[in-house]
Amino acid sequence: MEIIIAPDYEEMSKISARIIALEIRRKHDLVLGLATGDTPVGTYQQLVKIHQEEGLDFSKIKSFNLDEYVGLAPLHKNSYNFFMRENLFEQVNINMANVFVPQGNTDDPEEYCKWYEEQINNYGGIDLQVLGIGRDGHIAFNEPGSSFASRTRVKALFKQTIEDNSRFFNSIEEVPRFAITMGIGTILEARKVLLIANGKNKADVVASFIEGPVTSQITATALQLHTHVTVVLDEDAASNLVRKDYYNWVRDNKHLVQKMVGR
Repeated sequence: MEIIIAPDYEEMSKISARIIALEIRRKHDLVLGLATGDTPVGTYQQLVKIHQEEGLDFSKIKSFNLDEYVGLAPLHKNSYNFFMRENLFEQVNINMANVFVPQGNTDDPEEYCKWYEEQINNYGGIDLQVLGIGRDGHIAFNEPGSSFASRTRVKALFKQTIEDNSRFFNSIEEVPRFAITMGIGTILEARKVLLIANGKNKADVVASFIEGPVTSQITATALQLHTHVTVVLDEDAASNLVRKDYYNWVRDNKHLVQKMVGR
C-alpha cells in the first residue's frame, strides 16, 4: 500500500486525477470504477480540466460506479447517477453507452445485482477502482461486518451512514435505508485501487484502516490484502498516522530506486 500525503484537498485532488489520467493514457479502453460523495468531487473537476486542457480522451473508457440508493430513479437529484452526470460524465467525451451506474429503482434488485456483476466480468474486470471511505471505515456501502467475499448486492445502511448522508437531502427521513453496492470481493478483484480521503473527521478511521488490524468491522482494512493500493490523503486525514514520516520519506525518495537500478 502506497501512502501519499498532500498538503491540502486541492493538491490531493490534483494528485488523484493525475493517477487516473496516467492509467487512461496507458490503456485507452480502461475499465474504471468510480465513487461518489464529497471527496472525489475535486478529483473529477481536475479530470475535466485535464480533458479540456490536455485532451485526455474518455471516448473508449468503460466505467462502473460502486453503488446507488435503492428506490431512487437515475434522474433523481440525489441519485448517484445524477451526481456522476453533473460532476464528470457531461463534461468529458465519455460514451454514455459504456457507463454503468447501479439502477436504484429496478423491479428486481437481486437479479439486477447478478446482472451488474456479469457486466463487470464481460468487460474483463475493473482496471482501476476509485474509492472514498466512510467515517466508520466502510468502502462503497459495505457497512461494518460485511463479508470480505461479498459481491454486488442490496445492503441495509447503518444509522451513522444515514446521518452522514442526510446533508445531501432535505431531511434525514428522506435518506434511503438501502443501497445497491459492489461487494468487498468485487472491489478486491480490481487490478489497482485508488482510495482518497480528506478532513480531520476521517483521521481516526484512516489510521485504523492503514495501520490497524484487518477486520470486517472496518471494511476498508480489506485493502491491506490487495497487491496494488494507492492512498492519497490531505494533511488533516493523515494527522493520526503513526508512521507518517516514513510514508513521506518513501514519497520523496522513490527516485532512488531507479537510481540504484540504473547503476
